Amino acid sequence: MTSRRRPVRALIPLLLLALLAACSGGAGGNSSSDGTPNPDGTLIWGWHLPTSWDPVASTAGQDVHALALAYDALVQQENDGDARPGLAESWSYNDAGDQITFTLRPDLTFSDGTPVDAEAVRANIERGQTQSNSTIAAQLAVITGVTVVDELNVTFQLDQPDYQIPLLMSGKTGMLVSPTAFAADVDALATAPVGSGPFVLTEYVPDSRAVFERNADYWNVENILLGGLELKPPPDPTVAVAGLTSGQFDIAVVPPAQVAAAEAAQLTVEEQRVFTVRTLDVDNTVAPYDDPLVLQALSHAIDRQALVDVAFFGHGEPNWQPFPTDYVAYDASLDDLYAHDPDTAADLLAEAGYPDGIDLTLTIYGAQDQALAEQIQAQVAAAGITITIEVATPGVSNYISRQYPLFLDSFSGRESPVQSLEVLFGPEGLMNLGRNSPAELDAAIDAARQVPLDDPAYAETLQTAVHTAVTTMPNTFLFTWPRLYVHGDNVHDWQHQIGTVRFEGVWVE
Repeated sequence: MTSRRRPVRALIPLLLLALLAACSGGAGGNSSSDGTPNPDGTLIWGWHLPTSWDPVASTAGQDVHALALAYDALVQQENDGDARPGLAESWSYNDAGDQITFTLRPDLTFSDGTPVDAEAVRANIERGQTQSNSTIAAQLAVITGVTVVDELNVTFQLDQPDYQIPLLMSGKTGMLVSPTAFAADVDALATAPVGSGPFVLTEYVPDSRAVFERNADYWNVENILLGGLELKPPPDPTVAVAGLTSGQFDIAVVPPAQVAAAEAAQLTVEEQRVFTVRTLDVDNTVAPYDDPLVLQALSHAIDRQALVDVAFFGHGEPNWQPFPTDYVAYDASLDDLYAHDPDTAADLLAEAGYPDGIDLTLTIYGAQDQALAEQIQAQVAAAGITITIEVATPGVSNYISRQYPLFLDSFSGRESPVQSLEVLFGPEGLMNLGRNSPAELDAAIDAARQVPLDDPAYAETLQTAVHTAVTTMPNTFLFTWPRLYVHGDNVHDWQHQIGTVRFEGVWVE
């Protein structure tokens, strides 16, 4: 994946620069004057604490990044999203593609000393499938049986040919937990992870911080150049830069509005293209959203580039699909699918039976989306679309209640692009509010999963499924937006990854 590092520019008065520099004390206390790695250095990372430290029970998509500190998965992702060995050093399919055998690395253990072996894999898969509060059961439904071949080899039987399994096993779904730990007290995992990842949790204060030390037994420990890591909830967006310059954080994500201040404070801004796209979730079983002409009119009425320029300060790219450019699933033929054209939008509304315009209600999570919603509201008015903005009831998940038929949302892609398509468009997909999909789309998704990842036909088959999904389903995509990491000059070799954040090779002075 391509990514870019934004240059440092003096954008605020010199007095403010001096004040910011004066309060900067070497974030995390790990700086040294010679610029050499500190093997005992601790990186303070401003990121979200997980909803649970149990990967089977955690409920937020962003949890995977924190969980990856304590847990390793059978498979990891390359920075561009491809599969690479993790706890499994290799894998192979049978000729039919409905069985996959993983070969584990030898002599690995969980942090409690339990062996990472084939039996541990079997126990983890079965727990993920059967635990009452499992959030990964649907992803594991394709596995109909697990056979322990020997200590290091384990075979999954699948309900159909599915070459997406290595990618599926590279995220939360493939993270292994010590069977000893979940057999003894599965509820304790919510606050006390027991994995085999690059770090071991030593202190956890809910809603405050999680402190880790390097796992000396991690299989790739020679590439873990940090002595430890402290995870803290991200700083308030309005004071993010001050938190970074004062040493409260070494690295954190900031909103686009804070980039200029970060650059002016001589901080480094890393703009990373990731699997995140702003969307309008639509329930196509509710009028008037059951009429494709209305949805096409809404899409034509939106100026996506202006949304990027204003609401996200130029950080992002207009998009009409769920994947970023340069990714294997990206279908270039969808570029500018619904070009900004209020006149065309008005004509489509008239064709749908609304010659005098139409009134719609757009629901948002809260104040953080108000500005973007208001910009959309102003844009579509030119086409005769009047939008009323309402805030969702706190605590209500629209993915479950489906009470809001037009919802301003974001989608963060999954490790497997086919899994992403299922979440968005599958009959049981969380973001498919109408819980329906045409047979042609189901067939296209199945065709994509049945092509090996290294087959020359894979990209074309996958992109065909994406094209079918976008042109037959009601979801409206607006723009992809990057993750904006900011850090001081004591943090080195931060990795640009499209998927799960990993810390191999990252070091502090």
